[in-house]
Amino acid sequence: MKPLTGTPTDQAPADPGAADDMLATQPIGYWSGLAHAAVTGHLRDAMARIDVTQPQYWVLNCVNGGSEGPSRAEVVIQLTPLADGPHDIARVVDQLVHRGWLRIDTGQRLHLTDAGEAARVRLRELAAELRAVVHEGISDEEYVAALKVLRRMVANVEGDVNSQTPPLVQSRVQTKTAARWSAAR
Repeated sequence: MKPLTGTPTDQAPADPGAADDMLATQPIGYWSGLAHAAVTGHLRDAMARIDVTQPQYWVLNCVNGGSEGPSRAEVVIQLTPLADGPHDIARVVDQLVHRGWLRIDTGQRLHLTDAGEAARVRLRELAAELRAVVHEGISDEEYVAALKVLRRMVANVEGDVNSQTPPLVQSRVQTKTAARWSAAR
């Protein structure tokens, strides 16, 4: 494929077979979407083989730690931005309570049961194995560089080019911090 105007950064149509010298012309939306679909699909397929979902793993990790567990509302607020729909996390909490992996105390706080902790540890090991597959042949430096580029692109389109953290990510961090602060009171 030849550059559209002779400038290597002109936008070219998405081409999975693009040569290395043409990658600068490739659309980031296509490649980031392809990476998201491939990695998420790989992770969710592996979890499905052991009858667990990625959102269940998120909830187990969110509830883990601390003597005073988070409330259902705090978990929902923290994790809903990651979920596919606005009601998914609340449903997952119900599933995990029904499965016996979470319990609700008299103060309406969530806690892992022994079975829930065992599942969380097993899923953490699986996630580490899957991460190794995804990161094969990629150094930590390359991975960090790729994330910095993506983070900057998000900041560019969200209008805060001077920030290291895009507004959407800041919002998620603020929500998480508020939920943890509220849980600590």
